[in-house]
Amino acid sequence: MKRVLITGAAGFLGSHLCDRFIREGYRVVAMDNLITGDLRNIEHLMPLEHFEFYHHDVTKFVHVPGDLDYILHFASPASPIDYLKIPIQTLKVGAMGTHNLLGLARVKNARFIIASTSEVYGDPLVHPQTEEYWGHVNPVGPRGCYDEAKRYQEAITMAYHTYHGLETRIVRIFNTYGPRMRLNDGRVLPAFIGQALRGEDLTIFGDGSQTRSFCYVDDLVEGIYRLLLSDYPYPVNIGNPSEITIRDFAEEIIRLTGTSQKVIYKPLPKDDPKQRQPDITKAREILGWEPQIDRAEGLRRTYEYFKGLSRERLYEESLHREFRQDNK
Repeated sequence: MKRVLITGAAGFLGSHLCDRFIREGYRVVAMDNLITGDLRNIEHLMPLEHFEFYHHDVTKFVHVPGDLDYILHFASPASPIDYLKIPIQTLKVGAMGTHNLLGLARVKNARFIIASTSEVYGDPLVHPQTEEYWGHVNPVGPRGCYDEAKRYQEAITMAYHTYHGLETRIVRIFNTYGPRMRLNDGRVLPAFIGQALRGEDLTIFGDGSQTRSFCYVDDLVEGIYRLLLSDYPYPVNIGNPSEITIRDFAEEIIRLTGTSQKVIYKPLPKDDPKQRQPDITKAREILGWEPQIDRAEGLRRTYEYFKGLSRERLYEESLHREFRQDNK
């Protein structure tokens, strides 16, 4: 059996990757420092013979005994709330963490793939965004810690490829959603659904004319898997090119949840991208990949997950209240 190391494994995307590689018959080594990850995302895998978990920070020296065939580096804060709160850790995992894992890949002779992001394009002046576009990024703005960490990741990964001959892959991930996202992580979709579930008005930052392109997590994982197993070492956009304004997206969420909330508007944060849409020509031509799950179906699945989560948390809170009352 081939063996794969997945960092950021207890996070939203990392946990779905663990599921996929287990299903494909790999031995999975999961690693996470749990600064933003949650062990509940992978607790269903813990009893499995071919799954092991390391509680470790990849900005420190990384040692994994035994052979490794692949390393997937997906450890990083990925939401605005997280990387604005912990900017130094965000930069360290992009720089030091990537360096440590590239060194491990070289020692193990393992193929290496990094999770880059559409944020390397910044607030783009080219639309839709192709992989050849170099970006429009403010390195000293509030989002610079995340944007530049990802741009550095790409640079050092390509340096290891060209200088050491290491097999590397770079996936540029556009807005992704699905079960296991955190309701309070600051990204637009869980923010909207969380507000709807709590009966709050939906908050739009700016006038709502800015656009995003949302890709369901199962489609994204399929694209990542195909890229890893391909022979293409340069960046590839993986995302859904179906573009929508934030204003229209809020209306979709209101219709989905059947709520009657209003939409309220607040000032747009500094350097927030005005447009975001992937050009997926390379993914189609090189990987034979394009998204299969439309937004209506993906949103339905995600909303069902969040509704179940809300019921579970309400139940837990009721148990805690009863416990406190019984122990007064």
